Amino acid sequence: MTERPNGVFPAVCPLDCPDTCGLLLHKENGKIVKVTGNPDHPATRGAICNKVRHMAERVHHPERLKYPMKRSGPKGSGEFVRISWSEAISEIADKFREMSTEYGPESILPYSFYGNMGVLNAEGMDRRFFARLGASKLAYTICNSAGNAGWKHTMGFGGGSSPEDTLKAKLFIVWGGNIVSTSMHQAVLMEQARKNGAKVVVIDVHKNLTGRRADWFIPLYPGTDTALALGLMHVLFDRGLTDEKFLAQYTLGHEELREHVKAYTPERVSRITGVPAEDIIRLALLYGETSPSHIHIGNGLQHHDNGGMAVRTVACLPALTGQWVRGGGAMKSNGAYASLNDEALQRPDLRVNPGVRTINMNKLADALLTLTPKVRGLFVFGSNPAVVAPEAERVRQGLMREDLFTVVHELFMTDTAKYADIVLPATSSFENTDLYTSYWHHYVQLQEPVIQPIGESKSNFDMFKMLAEEMGFAEEAFREDEESVICAALDNPDNPYLNGVTLNRLKEERFAELDMSPKQEYLNRLTTPSGKIELYSDTLKALGLPPLPTYMPLEEGFDGENRSTRNTAYPLMFVSPPNHNFLNSTFANVHKHQSMEKEPLLQIHPQDAEARGIEDGQFVEVYNDRGVYTLKASVTELMLPGTVVSQGLWWNNTAEGSAKQGGAGIRGISGRRLANALTSSRTADMGGGATFFSTTVEVRLAAGAEALAKPD
Repeated sequence: MTERPNGVFPAVCPLDCPDTCGLLLHKENGKIVKVTGNPDHPATRGAICNKVRHMAERVHHPERLKYPMKRSGPKGSGEFVRISWSEAISEIADKFREMSTEYGPESILPYSFYGNMGVLNAEGMDRRFFARLGASKLAYTICNSAGNAGWKHTMGFGGGSSPEDTLKAKLFIVWGGNIVSTSMHQAVLMEQARKNGAKVVVIDVHKNLTGRRADWFIPLYPGTDTALALGLMHVLFDRGLTDEKFLAQYTLGHEELREHVKAYTPERVSRITGVPAEDIIRLALLYGETSPSHIHIGNGLQHHDNGGMAVRTVACLPALTGQWVRGGGAMKSNGAYASLNDEALQRPDLRVNPGVRTINMNKLADALLTLTPKVRGLFVFGSNPAVVAPEAERVRQGLMREDLFTVVHELFMTDTAKYADIVLPATSSFENTDLYTSYWHHYVQLQEPVIQPIGESKSNFDMFKMLAEEMGFAEEAFREDEESVICAALDNPDNPYLNGVTLNRLKEERFAELDMSPKQEYLNRLTTPSGKIELYSDTLKALGLPPLPTYMPLEEGFDGENRSTRNTAYPLMFVSPPNHNFLNSTFANVHKHQSMEKEPLLQIHPQDAEARGIEDGQFVEVYNDRGVYTLKASVTELMLPGTVVSQGLWWNNTAEGSAKQGGAGIRGISGRRLANALTSSRTADMGGGATFFSTTVEVRLAAGAEALAKPD
């Protein structure tokens, strides 16, 4: 496809999004001029979001990195000089050899995530390289690890309801997820179910775009989802709305749970959550009397101190009323249906030091500043930790270390890349061969290059092969091509859902449906220790956690019962969910997306604004012991009093521009544009997950700020 300068070519959306859309790329003179949806894709059917619709502007952005560079000024200054690939690879290899000899290879840390969801470039040759090098391992915990662990302790197998089945739901509950912005095709199915007579209920801390489309929006205090679910269980058992036959056949611990939830009366749960007791009863009756009922479990509720338990508890609800029928049940992630052969893909057998330390990626600040032995080398790709990692100010302090050798492989000069010693230009996904699975639908897809690499950019796959060769790694694993690795990854006898999915089929069909016939025995194939839905978990008990679903108040935060006795210095809960036009920090540097989002805003309830003398449109400082975030106030009733919300992760440099336009140069605003300056690197109760939303703050007027008119 790269040799044909004009035409329309199939592609796959590479973003970290459940939908993994099929695309069509329109080329003129070798350049992508338009991106549309592929109407032949069975799941996404030609519909795509604005983020992807404007992807050509990101791929051909004038600020794309085009050649390797070496730092020539102070760290963070963004001052670099051009060098050749051979110079860059040689210097990186020399540094890694020196560190390995003097400090041991575990002094080197890879840091990456899913800026590109292609498995070859996100978790293929890089895993092989760092295993063979003997570098420290990275625990990939920043997104969904707490919720996945919670689901696993209840359901075992990491897959739930099939998307197309949700059309048959008569009650559709979205719990802690803004699917209009983050899973648009599931939102379409939700609307179709509504047209078929379904009621849509959204439970969240913030009336986001999905909440505004609901038949019934239920706001609650952040981190109290477990209590609400237990309150629903109380009513279901009390009113005789449980499916006793299903509980006896498919669950473990239902009698213990029946006694346990007697303590979670609607009145008590109302005090904890802020949800009126009559609404708790009404929702429980609606859920207990409607079948099939489907629960879509979003990412939001897992980003708390108690995030794993929250997802575990909500995942128990379908079992109580026997909702594991077509159109019912729940969905957290469907990624397990397409589980690949990770041993063949990542080659952990190459590791020369199996006992090497593992560093939680949420703890990057500690890893760079306090960990012993020190991290001496950092290699970043597919991520922008200076913006997305918690305790952002401390992360940047760590990146400023003169004794830290940092390499960043990127498409742009991100906030993180500015701190690098060597910056390497990365290809976009449309310049690569790669394999894509979905954590929502049941199709595997192949991406082949559509355009030539921009400038001298190289894929992660090719770059790590070059580095392995320079390091003298002689293993055949570093000489394999993309197609060989794809074939090995698809050959997974332990996963019957992959039956019939081959590279040849993907080349012919572009997207291949998984073999979903084993799902007919879903409830008999659960992988919990008991083989049943574990309402009571001995595994959790052995880990020192409650074996039954139990509400545990936040370590940092409050609920309606303890609000007056905690967090007196920082009495507001700060939540930073995604906005509509960025994906984490991706697209935050693209002008069209910036213009659609306009600027960072702090949504604050009128009661909280009045108590602080804050008016709509004024610049405010959100602060705690970890940092300060300066942005404009938007006074609104989209959440309960005591909660403030800022959507989206803005790059520090792009956000400063909007501040100067609207604020005439508010003093001290530069360097205070990071939401994650406020968030903690504490880890959640399960899976080592992030606790972004368990954050308390105070808000005050920014120094020297005047009331500003809202933009037209």
